Amino acid sequence: MIASDIMTSKVCTIRPEASAQEIAQLLYRERISGAPVVDAEGRIIGIITEADIISKVDREGLSVGDIMSHEVISVEEETPVNEIAALLTERKIKRVPVVCDGKLVGIVSRADIVHAVAQGHLIIRPW
Repeated sequence: MIASDIMTSKVCTIRPEASAQEIAQLLYRERISGAPVVDAEGRIIGIITEADIISKVDREGLSVGDIMSHEVISVEEETPVNEIAALLTERKIKRVPVVCDGKLVGIVSRADIVHAVAQGHLIIRPW
């Protein structure tokens, strides 16, 4: 299996000029723990997570651009799921954007991989 087989295609994104309250509302409403930050052309420029918000809870007037993580680890649509699982584990991250020609086309989260295992599409092997 590859990223395009299990990725979520409808990705909630946010712009860097949005407020911390706006991203908190988006995450709560959509019941997600993070979202890619995109520019006007749809290119990923960052990731914002619940942890980013929580770490700045006492500061006022911050935008998404102020608190997002700038280092974005992404994968291509053809990336094997086992490589994505290893990446999530090694980097201690919960999601990875999927890009095609630099544009966001999906996202693979830990939950997507667990769902594929639950559906019998992926198997767990003892090593």
